[in-house]
Amino acid sequence: MTTPNTTPAIILIAGHWLGDWAWDEVVEQLDLDHSRVFAITLPGLDDADPDRATRTLDDQATAILDALDRPDVSAEHPALVVAHSGANGPVSLVLDRCPDLVGRVVWVDSGPMASGTAFAPDLPPEVTELPLPAFDVLSQQASLDGLSAEVLDRFRARAIPEPGPVLRQRIELTNPARNAVPTTLVCCSISSAQVLDMARGGHPMFAEVAELESVDVVDLPTGHWPMWSRAGELADVIRSAALSPRPARPGSSATASDGTA
Repeated sequence: MTTPNTTPAIILIAGHWLGDWAWDEVVEQLDLDHSRVFAITLPGLDDADPDRATRTLDDQATAILDALDRPDVSAEHPALVVAHSGANGPVSLVLDRCPDLVGRVVWVDSGPMASGTAFAPDLPPEVTELPLPAFDVLSQQASLDGLSAEVLDRFRARAIPEPGPVLRQRIELTNPARNAVPTTLVCCSISSAQVLDMARGGHPMFAEVAELESVDVVDLPTGHWPMWSRAGELADVIRSAALSPRPARPGSSATASDGTA
């Protein structure tokens, strides 16, 4: 097992409707120091919170920054942040606000959001929350490949409705240093070739990828929830990303590396 001195803190953040429990199988198979691996539940997705339906992207970003506020996380020892799907909104805000605290970000079937965008800007204001849709509806939006009936039942039983404010809020980004954070794209329901083609073509979903300075791509063909369909392989990707040397950033004394995730 890798020692704490060589392993960054790892923050795991799942997307819409999910809490920290979504990462259980990945954490079990992550052959790293588990005392430095933290799966978190974003504000709005804790069913014990009576005000959860009013939580915002700013609240979620603050929770991630709180998770990074650790003695072993600093600009000299930044964390690895793993963001699945709809966690890209709050993580994009964190990268904009405190890029020095993140040594690498791993986007899992996701990617950075562009300033001025929102998940669902046209969601009516009277919609306070969005429950997990029926699976036949959800499958039209995101691939369910690789998920057994048992996994789908667990997903349904544990899913928490997504707060309306999170879905409607447009993110505002102002710090170009966010684009210097080394990045790993884990491409599951869309191949890396397609993602990069869309990024070069300015597709709104992936336009920000074209602005990134250091990008590794990993194809992990499966559905949109690889933490369940290919947990072991995703754990391998995260482990490699955690142990990958950091490319030097402008003004940094770090040694450049051509290591890939």
